[in-house]
This record gives sequence, C-alpha cells and structure tokens, in this order.
Amino acid sequence: MKKLFITDLRVSRLFAFIVITLSLYGCTSQEKHAALPAGDTDKGGLALPDGFDVKVVVDSIGRARHLAVNENGDIYVKLRAVTPLGGNVALRDTTGDGRADVIKYFGTYKDPGNYGTAMRIYNGYIYFTTTGTVYRNKLLKDQLLPDTTTEAVVIDDYRSRPYGTEHIAKPIAFDDKGHIYVPFGAPGDVCQVENRTPGSPGKFPCPELAIHGGVWQFDANKVGQMQKDGKRYATGIRSLVAMSWNSDDGNLFAIQHGRDDFYRTWPDLYTPWQSAMLPSEEFFRVTQNFNGGWPYYYYDQMSNKKVLNPEYGGDGKKNDGADTVGLPMIGFPGHFAPNDLLFYKGNQFPERYKHGAFIAFHGSTIRAPYPQAGYFVAFVPFKDGKPAGPWEVFADGFAQRDTIVNTSDSKARPMGLSEGPDGSLYITESVRGKIWRVMFKGDKASFGDKQLATMAEHLNRTNVKTPDEVKDNLLKGKAAPGQVAYVRYCASCHLPQGQGDGNRFPPLFGSEWVHGDRKRLINVVLNGLTGPITVRKKPYDGVMPAHNFLSDEQVAEILTYIRTRLNHGGTAISAEEVQTVRAQGK
Repeated sequence: MKKLFITDLRVSRLFAFIVITLSLYGCTSQEKHAALPAGDTDKGGLALPDGFDVKVVVDSIGRARHLAVNENGDIYVKLRAVTPLGGNVALRDTTGDGRADVIKYFGTYKDPGNYGTAMRIYNGYIYFTTTGTVYRNKLLKDQLLPDTTTEAVVIDDYRSRPYGTEHIAKPIAFDDKGHIYVPFGAPGDVCQVENRTPGSPGKFPCPELAIHGGVWQFDANKVGQMQKDGKRYATGIRSLVAMSWNSDDGNLFAIQHGRDDFYRTWPDLYTPWQSAMLPSEEFFRVTQNFNGGWPYYYYDQMSNKKVLNPEYGGDGKKNDGADTVGLPMIGFPGHFAPNDLLFYKGNQFPERYKHGAFIAFHGSTIRAPYPQAGYFVAFVPFKDGKPAGPWEVFADGFAQRDTIVNTSDSKARPMGLSEGPDGSLYITESVRGKIWRVMFKGDKASFGDKQLATMAEHLNRTNVKTPDEVKDNLLKGKAAPGQVAYVRYCASCHLPQGQGDGNRFPPLFGSEWVHGDRKRLINVVLNGLTGPITVRKKPYDGVMPAHNFLSDEQVAEILTYIRTRLNHGGTAISAEEVQTVRAQGK
C-alpha cells in the first residue's frame, strides 16, 4: 500500500508538471497570458489590432535609438548621443510588473558624435555604434551592466573622408557564419557635382560608391577593423537604418531611405506633391553583390517601376538601364523613414505574424506643404522569404496628433524594435525615450480579419494615406511674401513653421542664428554650413548646402520672411545687404 501511494504521488506530480508545461506552451491561453504583466489602461496611447495589450516599460530615458532584449529580459538601449551619464541605458524589471525599476547608464567613449544607432546582442556581447565606431562590451552572467572594457570592432575615420558624409548612422546585423554587416551611407543626396544644388548634374561614374552607398561585411569577432579590412557586400544603397538578417531565408534584408527634395532641385520636372510622395523607401533582399541602383535610379511606387534620376538625364519616366539594378520587394511611400526592421520568431503572437517583418517608420521631415507621414509601426506578412501580402499598420498613435504639420509636433517617433524571450515586441521612440512592450492576450486560434479591421482604418489617416494634391496642401491660399521661396528651398528641412525636426535640422523659430548677426545669417544661406553648432542650447552637427544659386532678391525675401513672420518682431533684410555679403565671399 505504501509503495502504491508513493507511485501514485509520483504519477500525480508528473501529470501536474505536464499540465503546467502544456499550458505555458499554448494549450491554455488564459494560463499563458497570466504570466504576462498587466497592460496599461490606455495601452500606452497606441492603437493596435484587437487582442493586443501594451505596457510602458519606461519613459523619458533620453533620445532612444535601437534596443536589444537579453534572454533574461534585461533591456539595452542606444541613445542618439553620449550624455554625461553615458551613451547607453540598461534596464531591468525586478518586480515582474513589466516596468523597469532599475535604470543604469553606461558607455563613455572617444567618439561620442551624434547618430549613435545600433544596439544588438551577439555571442555573449552587447554591440552598439556611434557616428564612427562599432563597439562591444562583454555581458556578465547575472549582472545588468556589461564588463567595463569597451572594444572597437569596426572604426570609421569618417571626418577624413574625401566626400564628407551625411548618412553616417551605422545599424548592424549578424549572420549565422560569424559576420557582422555595417552600412556606409552616402555622403550626400544623389552624388551631384554640387550637393543638393538645383540643376547640378550627377557625377558619372559616381566615385563615392567606392567607399559609400553600400554594405560591408566584417568578422564579428575581430577588433580594430577599418573599412579596408571588410568586404563590400552590396552597393547602390543610399542610406540604411533598418537592417536585419533573416535566418529563415539566410539573407540580409534592409529598407533604404530614398533621396530628398525633387521639387526643390528640379521644379520643372516635379511638383511639390510628387516631391512629398517620391521616391519610394525600398525594401530590399540584399544578397552578395546586390546593386540597389543609387545614385542613378530611384523607385516610383506609384508606377511600380525603377526610373532614372534627373541628375542622370531622367524626367520621371525614363528607365534606361533600370533592368541592370535590383528591384525592391516592396516600395513604401516616400519619406516614411524606415529606421528598424525585425523578423518575428516568437510564439506569443498569432500565427500570421510568425516569420513576418515589423518595420518602425520614424516619420518624414520633408513632406511640406503636405502633412508629414510615417510615425507608425508596419507589418509585412512573409512566406518562404518573400512578402505574402500587402503591408499594414500594426501600431499607430505615437505622434498623438491627427495631422503632423511639423516633425517636431510629434510627441513620439517610433525608432527601434526588439523581440523579448517570451515573444513580446519592444518599441523605442526617439523624442523623449519611451519604451512600449506589446503583448498578445487574445485568442490566437480565432485571430483574423475581424481583429485587424480597426487598424485597416488607419490607412486613411494623414500620416499614412496618399495625400490629395489639392485638399491636403496645408499652405493652399496662405502664401506671404518670401513664403513661396521659403517653402521651396527651406521648409523641406526646417519645416513650414521653422521649428526644425528636433533631430537633424535646427529650428529657425527663436534661433539666435536668425535673430543674431545679419551678415553671418546671409553668409550661411549663400555659402552653406558644415560642422557642429548650437541652436537654442541644443547641439547639431549636420550639413546645410550653399544656396548661392538664389538671387539677392530671393535670399532677402526668404530671410525677411524668416525674421519677421516666423520669429515675430525681427527686422527685414535687403537685397543690397545680400549683394554686399556675396561680393565679400565666404
């Protein structure tokens, strides 16, 4: 009897173990969801398909870029720039409520720069990037902060590059053979003789392609590598921030940021509406020796074809030689700004999301006079390494506005994506540094069109839809003296109200550069400006091209409009003042 009792007890315990295990792996959804933390009552301000819940993990940690979630749930975030506390943030939830209660900053390095982007975990190390360097730190068992020894894996001496650089962000990806992939972005817009200058032709062949506009492959486990130590894996890709290795397909995938300012540089060929919609943000399957076509070609998603850039003789229709370069799998609307890409591997979400691609669209800066667009997370279903259906809006509401006139109006801009060990999706944003954890708590078996219906409506929101050329023109009938020239030449970067995008382009509204020395201001317009500056106590380190092709009257009208209409109370600038500064040179 005693032996039988012991046997029965063991069987009972074994049965209980099996029941619990099966419930955790999908047999009982209620028990599985009980292991997830409670979501926020407002879902963190986001709109998602029915059945999804959201928990805000942390708020206001700093301007966040990419992130990585470790197998124990610890979160690592790359900040856009190094702060006095460090350039990275480590987060841990010790209570199980889903919110990070331990927040530690780390990482001070010789190349702080701006545009720090990458944060990925690979082979026991945390890898991250700054403007010019791919770094790594060894992760330590049971410890939140990594080892303090920081190793430089790939070093880009970008300040000595002969062509300069604009698209310096360095996302990274790892394959299953020990390689790390690093893009080296284009140093300008489209390889013009005079960068971003109306009518300036493109250089042919483009010499920048030797060290720019492509992806290089390096040894992921070797330190101290320069660009020459890597292998150019792909070319003809202007600017990448969203890039990921798809282990299902065994290839690199990336989404290109398209060129800028068609109307500003080629007003006889493109309208402001076309300039807002084109060119496409191209979703590439990047195989070895792939050529995306930059700077010679761009993709027009409205006509579904690759066409010749005007700098190389194009007129918006010509496609001579386009069959020699790679086509995108999907062409997204222009200027959505794809900034991260994630292929979902987990089991928490419904089956339709398995192996599919999530894309964080950071949002446009240069769609004026039309509403800015993007600012959402999209999803693309995949099958056998290819898109299996149209892209859709997965998460929206980050901007907390119905119509985004200026980029700086957006309360949040989705930036980074990472998958947690339990299949939750984590999303960062770059304005203040909030992180959302997206969880599925509905019935996976019945998930379908009904649960997706509410998100289909978001395709008609102004930050997603194709704008009406007349009705959605925000400046229709509102032009003031100087405003037309300002919108054409300046608003694409500094935005219609002069607020800047809060990221790359400084504000003109309230700027000491606008209210200050008149000669200096005129000189900036005529001769351009490169290098670090401070505007309203905030650092910027970008490139403003020279606008010496404008007449003295045009420069005077633009600056008068900026000083009197955008800044309220400033004084006018005359064409004679501009003429004097022009005669003096730089």
